Amino acid sequence: MLRLICDWFDKNIEKGIPEKNVNTAAPMLTLAFVYEKTGNEKYLSMIKEWSEWIMNEMPRTGHGGLQHIVSGMRNDGQLWDDTLFMTVLFLAKAGIILDKREYIDEAEYQFLIHIKYLADKKSGLWYHGWSFDGNHNFAKVFWARGNCWITAGIPEFLEITGAGGAVWRYLTDTLSAQAEALLKFQDKGGMWHTLIDDKASYLEASATAGFAFGILKAVRLGLLNKKFAEAGISAAKAVAACIAEDGSVREVSYGTGMSFSADDYRKIPIVPMAYGNALAILALNETVNFL
Repeated sequence: MLRLICDWFDKNIEKGIPEKNVNTAAPMLTLAFVYEKTGNEKYLSMIKEWSEWIMNEMPRTGHGGLQHIVSGMRNDGQLWDDTLFMTVLFLAKAGIILDKREYIDEAEYQFLIHIKYLADKKSGLWYHGWSFDGNHNFAKVFWARGNCWITAGIPEFLEITGAGGAVWRYLTDTLSAQAEALLKFQDKGGMWHTLIDDKASYLEASATAGFAFGILKAVRLGLLNKKFAEAGISAAKAVAACIAEDGSVREVSYGTGMSFSADDYRKIPIVPMAYGNALAILALNETVNFL
């Protein structure tokens, strides 16, 4: 498997590296783990380049948040929950590899500022985004896949950094509040709706996979109470049932931009996507620990 992953990176590096943004930074986390296994200096050079860009050049919002810049869209002044999983986890891992405490500190701050503006204090769930231009949460919806980046991201971050003290307590409390809310809205079949609290929206597999992975990993690491394991296992079984004979994962929503309308989220088409497969692999791999 390691050889397969290395071949993928080598092939794509040779083709040419894409422009730097939130989404293109996502594979860098895997590359960082691959570097630890291989010691390949080519990979280390990329880790240094991309982490320096995130730390020193990536656009910022008010209060120093990492702006959710993507291909063709700057999204000025906007915080999205996706950014924590796609970009901040890598920055934290780079800090460990490069022995740069300032990178880890910055990653911690990014989790804290995103919690400040995206986590709903009443429900425990997360809004998709925040804009400093007008100070609002757009449609104020609890988009499931956006929420799953948090459920999956917090255990990953704490495992990568070994953060303790107040940061550990704050992040685990935030995760617990979200998990309690998720239990209330899980469908009897194990999945969640693409708008978590809206049964009129369709059931969605990629978010369900992310929730399964994050919940089960958090239980295994002692971040969540064991009572949550049943919900995680039920979710993983539901995701497994969505896997087609060709290996693709059904019931996955297409890429989802920010919107002021809840109905826009309900109308996102359902098509197989790479992140659906990736999240399903994470969920099923974590479920093995509970069999």
